[in-house]
Amino acid sequence: MTYPVYPYIGWEQQCTNVPVVFPPQHQNRRPGFEYLMTPRPISENPAYTGSGRLNNKIAIITGGDSGIGRAAAIAFAKEGADLAIVYLDEHQDAAETKQMINKLGRQCLLIAADLRKEESSRYAVEATIQAYGRLDILVNNHGVQIHQASILDISREQLMNVFQTNIISFFEMTKAALPHLHAGSTIINTTSDTAFSGSGHMIDYTATKGAIVSFTRSLALSLAGQGIRVNAIAPGPTWTPLIPSAFTADEVKTFGTDVPLRRPGQPFELAPVYVLLASDDSSYISGQIYFVNGGSVVT
Repeated sequence: MTYPVYPYIGWEQQCTNVPVVFPPQHQNRRPGFEYLMTPRPISENPAYTGSGRLNNKIAIITGGDSGIGRAAAIAFAKEGADLAIVYLDEHQDAAETKQMINKLGRQCLLIAADLRKEESSRYAVEATIQAYGRLDILVNNHGVQIHQASILDISREQLMNVFQTNIISFFEMTKAALPHLHAGSTIINTTSDTAFSGSGHMIDYTATKGAIVSFTRSLALSLAGQGIRVNAIAPGPTWTPLIPSAFTADEVKTFGTDVPLRRPGQPFELAPVYVLLASDDSSYISGQIYFVNGGSVVT
């Protein structure tokens, strides 16, 4: 079956109930590069202008060079925040993100670091404090997924890599940031709706995303007395560099068509939820998981 390909999905196309997909493609390295994707993910909604909800706040966003992290960074900048973007080695993507944020009149510090290493979390936070003098928002967003047909195909090396990347580094980033956070600060973790629905070909990835859910809820309880709120966002299928680096070209052809809206999400469609949870608009929200997943109902 052949489905139409749209680089942007407007409301009128959503209502047609026609599946929307992207051209088959694959990248042989993880994490993937956004600049190689066809079409490029949409990181910015031009109609989103911001209203000063994060004026003069300082935010660290891990994995902010591309995908959902880039979209959140752009929305934060539109709301008045300055950014520190932590990424592995996707230098071209990171430079593009910095340029976009600078054009919005905000500062962007780029920090290349391997967050699988404990010292990298301390380095990233210390660099941010040195540059800006404070920290108000931590977004733990980076991640990796590797598809395997069976648990028998998941090597110990892969298991440790996925857990170190997706959840252990969240602990370490939070530990490094916490001494600099204060009442009114926020922590936002990116999990996945697969933490609730499961995935037979991403068992290790799904396990880490479930761990992030429990980490978020427990951390929220732990930090409530300090006035620090902790929440998580659970994306559904979203067009980011994770997809061509984890899926085969054939799998990309139908990626995201099984949700009620019949299409993958674009990163900019998640950004306003990150803004909500980072701002005082969510002052009575903590320990919660927000789903942005194309209409799938999960419990």
